[in-house]
Amino acid sequence: MKRRSPIAVLLLGVFTAGIYMLFWLVKTKGEMNSKGEKIPTAWIWLIPFVGTLWWMWKYSEGVGHVTNNSISGIVAFLFLFLLGPIGQAIIQNSFNKITESVANAPVETANVQPEMANTTEPVMEPVADAPVQPTYSQPVVEAPVSPAYTQPILDSAPVEPAVDVASAPTMTPPPVEPTSTPYGPSAV
Repeated sequence: MKRRSPIAVLLLGVFTAGIYMLFWLVKTKGEMNSKGEKIPTAWIWLIPFVGTLWWMWKYSEGVGHVTNNSISGIVAFLFLFLLGPIGQAIIQNSFNKITESVANAPVETANVQPEMANTTEPVMEPVADAPVQPTYSQPVVEAPVSPAYTQPILDSAPVEPAVDVASAPTMTPPPVEPTSTPYGPSAV
């Protein structure tokens, strides 16, 4: 999730008369969907009242999953529906906390066993100039080829064109005669 200032989310939602609120909902929906949520497209908002409520409910369930229920789906729905930009600022704050906890999480390192650390087996490194050999899961079997198909086709006669291009008729459009209209002759 992208880190955003909750104060900026609140103020932009108020000063843009709700336009930023819609933008924020769509952007955070995309970020939650990239984390595995299944929030539907925002075009469902075009279905009067029912579409907006259903979409808001699905979005709120996604908020609950992404924040590990630090804000439950029901609470997120109430924040968005009743508080508007204030609810969005609260939800953005919880998104920021989740982002910070993921960023500050310790990186797990692989446990190397001491007997494996001092192996004497050579390490195979790729050579830059060596051709890459493809590997196959099944052996490659070449199909038998008939000797008749392997001979070059040089002794056959040249192919003559079916129509002589120089004597072919040319296509010219018919002449267009000017017509008259009640306003005078046409320019066609």
